[in-house]
Amino acid sequence: MRIGPARAAAADWVARHARHEPGFRGAYFSGSTVGMPDDAELAPSSDVDVVVVTARENLPAKPGKFRHDGVLLEVSHLPWAELACAEDVLASYHLAGSFRHAGAVIADPTGHLHALHASVAPRFARRPWVRRRCEDARRRVETRLAALDPAAPFHEQVNAWLFPTGVTCHVLLVAALRNPTVRLRYRAAREVCADYGHLDTYEDLLGLLGCADLSAQRVRRHLRALAVTFDAAAEVARTPFFWRGDITAGARAVAIDGSQALIDSGDHREAVFWIVATFARCHTVLATDAPALHETFEPAFLSAVADLGITSPHDLRTRAAAVTRYLPELWATAEEVLARNLEVTP
Repeated sequence: MRIGPARAAAADWVARHARHEPGFRGAYFSGSTVGMPDDAELAPSSDVDVVVVTARENLPAKPGKFRHDGVLLEVSHLPWAELACAEDVLASYHLAGSFRHAGAVIADPTGHLHALHASVAPRFARRPWVRRRCEDARRRVETRLAALDPAAPFHEQVNAWLFPTGVTCHVLLVAALRNPTVRLRYRAAREVCADYGHLDTYEDLLGLLGCADLSAQRVRRHLRALAVTFDAAAEVARTPFFWRGDITAGARAVAIDGSQALIDSGDHREAVFWIVATFARCHTVLATDAPALHETFEPAFLSAVADLGITSPHDLRTRAAAVTRYLPELWATAEEVLARNLEVTP
């Protein structure tokens, strides 16, 4: 499917459903489709990210991933207050990109989202704002790694380490004015490092994750095990975790098929991040909603994590400290990318 019809399907869902929610203040596109031309191809393993802005004090449950008119959508809610100030949006690495390009706004009953675009777009590539967004990403790495809870279940600790470790990729992507994508962050970071002559930095990032020397054969094995665990978790999932939409039959095309596509294209190391993240989420579901299945499938998860050099909470704390120590070196690379980026203006 082309991006244009996919966006039209997303807009139709907003018109049919989101517009009628109490507190609805608008909706916009986020993620990898922002800025893409209408005639570009939407990969079968990709979804269309939609953010619904709400004035409700308590956010409704995240709808997550589901199909509408044949398009896989991922819908999330954002408090209206987070978009109140254009300068706050400009400084936020996960918000600013949606207001860089015209056409990202889906619905805007108040006119505020279009005003945000008018304010953010001309300043998006200015050096002070780009640096502030890089600092925002770096801060996320530091604060979330520092908040690791050694009392949490091991699978939850793994993701609490994994996601901020992966934000190291976002520091570079933000400096290069690239989309800080979620699932494909390592492949995108590799492209930035290649473009700016820092493939050694990319190998460092893979080393911090623990998959620099992992073979395609091992990654395929872990994906096969994940597929079994995923199907079991999707079937029994009941608890409304924020990300539960990622563990559903509809999301299988992203979690399993998308990872397989990466491996088939030679990007097996780049597939590891989302394989492990999905594995850990599946076990959060299973531990809560089907404890017996959690015990049955846990050895496969532990095997995947062990291939990253992690077998205990102590290993996670050690690896978190290594990521934190690397941040000054990463920052130096980001500063160089920022200095050489011809799109960045004073």
